[in-house]
This record gives sequence, structure tokens and C-alpha cells, in this order.
Amino acid sequence: MANLILFDDPGIRAALLPFTFTRPVAGIRIGIQTLAEKWADFLKQTPSFLTVGYLQKKFPQRPGADNWYVNGAICPTAALQEAIAALENDKGLITSSGLVIALRTDKQLADSPTVDDAYGFGTFTEPLTVVNHMWDIFVHNGDQIRADFARITAGRTSQPITDPFTRCYAPENIFVEEGATIRSAILNAEGGPIYIGRDATISEGTIMIGPFSLGEGSTVNWGGKMRNNTTIGPFCKVGGEVGNSVFFGHSNKGHDGFLGNSVIGEWCNLGANANNSNLKNDYSNVKLHSYATGRLEDTGRIFCGLMMGDFTKAGISTMFNTGTVVGVSANVFGSNFQPKHISSFSWGGSIDGFTTYRLEKALQVAAEAFRRRNKEFDKQEEDILREIFSIERSRPVDNSSPFIF
Repeated sequence: MANLILFDDPGIRAALLPFTFTRPVAGIRIGIQTLAEKWADFLKQTPSFLTVGYLQKKFPQRPGADNWYVNGAICPTAALQEAIAALENDKGLITSSGLVIALRTDKQLADSPTVDDAYGFGTFTEPLTVVNHMWDIFVHNGDQIRADFARITAGRTSQPITDPFTRCYAPENIFVEEGATIRSAILNAEGGPIYIGRDATISEGTIMIGPFSLGEGSTVNWGGKMRNNTTIGPFCKVGGEVGNSVFFGHSNKGHDGFLGNSVIGEWCNLGANANNSNLKNDYSNVKLHSYATGRLEDTGRIFCGLMMGDFTKAGISTMFNTGTVVGVSANVFGSNFQPKHISSFSWGGSIDGFTTYRLEKALQVAAEAFRRRNKEFDKQEEDILREIFSIERSRPVDNSSPFIF
């Protein structure tokens, strides 16, 4: 079997910033699993990565004598798995629009493969889900929960829900892993499956609507209103109302407040009563800041909320506007709507303005967040944040007007 290497398409990686500042494209969670975890399941091996230089120490490439280079932005399917397995050496697959899907080669690549390379490419015409834009993460999340649920639970038996005060609708669509705790909750899986990860907790008074995924070790706090098409990644704590949103992992929104049509990275915290808007009053399309173009780009969607990079914190009662993008390791607080784009390592809010978050202080806070979860904030993690700080501070700070729609 060939060696699996997931590569970053440079254009897609740029469009997925700030999430890809701290991870390869395949590290994005959509559905129950990350894209890398999906490919590992399909091809039965642990992948390595072809990504930007400063991420390669944490996410190295491990080539062999026979390699599958696979686009990390593509959600795997059985048909695509079969097509990749059938590739001969120096042969690849592209979509009808020319996007490189995969390449099999005995060479080690230094850059992502393109159709200009000296390889033979065939066109794969079956339907595919590609994470091209930030909003694709929540748009396709429900369908990916369904697909992941079917694969992960196939041939397995759910742990029983024994709490007499929990009400389940369509219990055949609910799967509970070992160690999970459920108390006095309403779980409605009539519209899609509900997956409850190992050692997860659903507290008293929770209402949960499928499709929904609650990751390993995560908690829904008392009275949580968990809408459909939502993924709470591993080791998160959530409360209040959450709908059609994705938490990557190790992030908290523990209190009341609304979060909708949003994507939250790792090691983030939303303070009590933090809220976001996900629909404009005039029902027009939402625009999002694009790191690729440096402009607000039309998403083509009327529902779009908050995109928050890793290590970012928001104070109590913070209000995020429709289609807000916040970078890595920002600290946001204060009343009034925040700007539509808040740069990485920004400190402040819309009323008093922003200043640069002191790097050493930001690193100290990141290390403390790791220690609170019994994890080590090592030199690799520190070097990644230092590099992002350098990249972001090398261009003008763009914490745009909160009233630009």
C-alpha cells in the first residue's frame, strides 16, 4: 500500500486562514472527525503532511518509495478511495474544474502537485465535498456528520442510555461511546444522527437536535440548547444556544449566549453572554474578510456568523457582528459590536480601539491553557505562534470598522 501524504493546496490554504495559520488544511474538523482522521479511516494508515515550512516540524512529511499525495481539503468517499487505490505511479486525479485531487508517485514532492507537473491526470467525475472557503465548514457540517456517523458506528453497538429522565426521539440514530454521561436531557435524532463521544457529558436540561456530534471528553452545560448541524470537538465545554457551528477542540463557550453559523478554532474561550449575529437585518448576503485577497468577499450566503482562530479569547457580553473574522491569539472585550475583522495578536475592543498583544504575554497565556488540560506547550507550539506573530505584524493591522457590511 502506498504512503499517505495530505497536501495543502496553496489557494485553498490562503482562503481558510486564520484556521490554517496553526494547522494543515486536513487538520480542519468538519463532521465528527478532522479531514485527516477521515482519510486515516478510509485508507487505514496514519497520514503525514505537505504544508508550509513553519508547520512542518509539528506536521512533518514522511515520504516513502510509493506515495499517495492527496488534497487535504477534500472529504473522502468510497468512490474516491477506490479511484486513488487504482492509480498507477506518476498518475493522478483532478476535478472537472482542474483541482488536483491526488497523485501517486515514487518521488518526494517539495511543493503541492499541479496539473503543470509532468504527470498524467484523469478526471474524477463523482460528487465531492471540498472545503474551499471558511463557510464551507459549517455549510457541509450536517452532511459530514451523517457520513462520519454511518462509517464510525457501522457494525457497532451503542452504549445504553439508562437515565430514566432522558427522552430520546429516534433512538436508533443515537450512538453513545463508553464513559459518556447523560442526565435529564432531550435528544431528538429524527432529523439526523447524534454522536456522543467517549467520556462526554450531557448535563441536566440539555436539548440536543441531530445531526449533532459531541466529541470525546466534551461537556454540554446545564440547560444547553444545541441545534442541529453542530459539532463540538473533543474536550470542549459549551452552554447557551449553539446552532450550525463547529468547535475544533479544547475550546469553551460555557455560559449563556448565542453562537450560530460559526467556526471556533482550538484553545478559544467565549465569555459569559458572548453573542454573534448570523443574519443581517436586510437579508442580504454576508461578506467575510479574506486573508487571500485582503478584502471583504461575498459568501453568497445570508447566514454566516463568527470565524475565530486558535487561542483567541472574548470577554463577557462581547458582541460579534454578522460575518466576523478574528485571527489567532487575539483578546477581544468591551461593549458595542466588534470590527468585522480583528487581526491576530490584537488586544482591545471597538470602543477604546486595539493594540498589539504582547507576544510573551500571549505565549504565557497559551502555555497556561495547555497546563489546565494537562498538556505540554512545547517549543514547536511556541515557534508556530512566534512565526504567526511575525507574519501578521509584518503587514498593517486591519481591525476594520464594525459598521462595514
